[in-house]
Parts: sequence; structure tokens; C-alpha cells
Amino acid sequence: MIGEGDPVPAMAVKLSDGSTLDLARGAILLYFYPKDDTSGCTREAQDFTTLAPEFANAGVRVVGVSRDAMAKHDKFIAKYDLAVPLASDEDGAISDAFGTWVQKSMYGRKYMGMERATFLIRDGRVVRAWPKVKVPGHAAEALAAAGP
Repeated sequence: MIGEGDPVPAMAVKLSDGSTLDLARGAILLYFYPKDDTSGCTREAQDFTTLAPEFANAGVRVVGVSRDAMAKHDKFIAKYDLAVPLASDEDGAISDAFGTWVQKSMYGRKYMGMERATFLIRDGRVVRAWPKVKVPGHAAEALAAAGP
């Protein structure tokens, strides 16, 4: 997984709002989550949506990333009235570049899945990284790190 101080991969990401985001430019809070419309992922997206105006005031664009298809993202956004754009990583390029596609284990079964992680990026470098995120309070902690 890339860490604090590391350069971000040079890539453009298409977002659910129709825009394209260059990860190497500007201030971005990129959060990776396992799956649309599950309890923890929904809570995290809602928390970031609630704080979206404050992130905007701090000059930071918040973007969620999962391997769900864009059509599924669109339904997820509409169902919960989310104000944070989402990126579809169906081919795994973004999660592979950030190191968030990892081996997981549940009930003794091993499988590959998205690790919940967040990266605060400024001008092409990771200035803060949160691996293995726990959802409660995370959006507020990320906002405090983003600062004014």
C-alpha cells in the first residue's frame, strides 16, 4: 500500500458525476470501500456526504472508489442522495496502484477484496494515509486532517 509522502500514480479517473479527475493534481481525499449498498459502506458514504460542504470549504475534493460498476454507483448515489462522486474501479487499476486490493479472510476462507483505506492527496503526493479504516468517526477525522 502506498503511504505518506509517496507520489500518487499518474492516472485520470472517471467519476459518477461525469467529470474526470487527475489524481496528481489538486487536493483530493480518496477513500476506498468494499461494496455499494452494504451497511458500513453506506454509513461511510453518508458521513462523507454530510461533511462534503466542509471538505469543499477546505478545498478538498472527496471521491469514493470501489470495484462496483458505474451503473451500481448511480443507483447507490440515488438511493441515499449522496453528494460525493464515486469512481468505478472494475478493472482494478486504481486499487492495484494504491495497494488496497488485498487478501482477506472470513471464517477461514481466503479471498481477494478491497481494504477500506483513505488517502489525503495534495499536488500528487499522499500527505496522510489511513489503512484499515474503521467507519465511525473516520470522515470527521479526515476532515480535521484536511484542514482549512
